[in-house]
Amino acid sequence: MLYHLLYPLASSVKLFNVFKYLTFRTIYAMITALIVCFIIGPWIIRKLESLQARQVIRTDGPESHLKKAGTPTMGGVLILTAIIVPTLLWADLRNVFVWLTLLVIVGYGLIGFVDDYKKVVEKDPKGLSPRQKMFWQVLIAGAVGIILYTLPGFSSEVYFPFFKRLHPDLGIAYIAFATLVIVGASNAVNLTDGLDGLAIGPVALNAGTYMLFCYIAGNARLSSYLQIPYVAGSGELAVLCGAMVGAGLGFLWYNSYPAEVFMGDVGSLPLGGALGALAVITKQEILLVIVGGVFVIEALSVIFQVGSYKYRGKRIFRMAPIHHHFELKGVAEPKIIVRFWIITIILALVAISTLKMR
Repeated sequence: MLYHLLYPLASSVKLFNVFKYLTFRTIYAMITALIVCFIIGPWIIRKLESLQARQVIRTDGPESHLKKAGTPTMGGVLILTAIIVPTLLWADLRNVFVWLTLLVIVGYGLIGFVDDYKKVVEKDPKGLSPRQKMFWQVLIAGAVGIILYTLPGFSSEVYFPFFKRLHPDLGIAYIAFATLVIVGASNAVNLTDGLDGLAIGPVALNAGTYMLFCYIAGNARLSSYLQIPYVAGSGELAVLCGAMVGAGLGFLWYNSYPAEVFMGDVGSLPLGGALGALAVITKQEILLVIVGGVFVIEALSVIFQVGSYKYRGKRIFRMAPIHHHFELKGVAEPKIIVRFWIITIILALVAISTLKMR
């Protein structure tokens, strides 16, 4: 919005020429997201308290979590506001990739909002059924996959880090692949959101990593030099990534241990979905397995736990997702959180290193 209002004035006022620079708009999208969090964060927390939107703690979970009962949840509303507003202000709104990613964020946010609202406000313990949530997630992700597949110039090839000649063309099957990436990332982040700041820290780090890849993928010269797929227009997503980083840091202000507010499904589902969409659009889908390794491990721990108990009658972990396993082994919650952040930083560096290892 600011881009469209002020950049045309650059011909008469040279100061506005800065709006053509992607780096400038990305930085200020990040700053704007932080400001939005600091301005409306306390009000949203008070509003959630007045709605009695309080976290319900499972009695079969770690005993240390019982003291968190009553903490406001659905704080993802703050995160989404802090992503959407700066993106609309600083991004080029003629860019189709920006709108597709916002579609995932808003659509998955609505799914999470309805589920959270039913559970914590209307006191319906069932909320949306897993089947209902999955249906809407697949529908939205599938729509994005179809649009991308039919978009002129968009490749249906899948590129593998470390192997510059390995990029099979999936053809129409790419739609199903893109859907799987978006839905899988969404649910993996959702499973990770179980400790104060555990999910939002890695999300911000992942968004920062993809901010770099968006910028490079959208630049023909840089992408050619670094031998990654050039996706015309994808650079504009760096602005949205900047907003995600700022929103993540701003929310962490309130969500760090001990948390004043939890994000709920209204936050975790769209954040994961957004990461999946960024990975698909930049043609760095496999890279998400590396940089989002913490989310992958959390999701796999649940899959293996359920499978083992179903077929062997035995549990692999004391409790899944795996962060609860460490809690039950006596590791302090803040230590688990910071260690998972450290792992994510290492994985992000490994992901970035693939730029020079192809």
